[in-house]
Amino acid sequence: MRGNTDRMLAMVDHAVAGSAPFLPVRLIVFPEFAHAAPIYAGAQELAEKLAVPIPNEHTDRIERKAREHGVYIQTGSMIEQDAAWPGVVFNTTCLIGPGGLLYRYRKVNTWIPYEVHASPHDLPGYDRPLFPVADTEIGRIGCAICYDWLFPEAIRQLAANGAEVLVRVSAYMDPWGSTEPMNWWTTINRARAIENTAFVVAANQGAALARYPPYSWPGGSQVIDFDGRVLAEASPGPGERIVVAPIDVSALRHERSTRRGHAMLAHLRTEAYPVYGTHRYPSAEAPRELSYDANVKRIESTKRAADDLSRLDLLVE
Repeated sequence: MRGNTDRMLAMVDHAVAGSAPFLPVRLIVFPEFAHAAPIYAGAQELAEKLAVPIPNEHTDRIERKAREHGVYIQTGSMIEQDAAWPGVVFNTTCLIGPGGLLYRYRKVNTWIPYEVHASPHDLPGYDRPLFPVADTEIGRIGCAICYDWLFPEAIRQLAANGAEVLVRVSAYMDPWGSTEPMNWWTTINRARAIENTAFVVAANQGAALARYPPYSWPGGSQVIDFDGRVLAEASPGPGERIVVAPIDVSALRHERSTRRGHAMLAHLRTEAYPVYGTHRYPSAEAPRELSYDANVKRIESTKRAADDLSRLDLLVE
């Protein structure tokens, strides 16, 4: 982790120096697991060998770098343990500015069944905001991690909480990555920007298959504007890329205040969607421990419960 943090701090220096003659860099985003990949299969192993509390030496070093350059840094995610929640680990990213740590975001929609990190949503009594947004001098910033973005309601909640810049911290792999014929990466990034009239800054890992089998990561980091236009994009493939694009928050605020059509945040008929009024995952009969096998059982149990609800709705109609 120290070596990875060393490299991230060097890349911050490179990004700031490279853009200095043109536009000042104020927000820097790193991909999921940039600090440490979850290379152990179980939550207990992750807790013993890789998990760290937050704040820690890495967030402290990033805070010093943010203060040095007057920038905001969305850290790569790290495996977090919190004494308030013994026995679980979180997949966590932090927004750090010149004044310190602004929020930590813990992945709500873990990539089940493989990921054995806890979703804060699933923990009884969890009382921190699930989707925090930071009001900064450069705009209101919110973040969600990788698989979260396949749930439009997660990103919609960030926008409802005031986010103007939606940050995606990802290790999004092939075949669903940034390459055709599927290219879910670009499809989802553009759709979430359009749905929420917001900028999207999406950082993705570009790691070769040799590093993390059985998947490879195609990179393709992007900046998208509030109409879904791609402002900058890293060429797909393994290896490091730094891409820079201007984000005009004043233009976004003008659009949000003056639009009548395509003002989706204002047009939202929340009560029209009863699916969100009933509990789905995890089902009540699901096991509480976190492992691949337990996650599979939770998924199957939830499917059965959802089928039962659907049949009940059909009978009522």
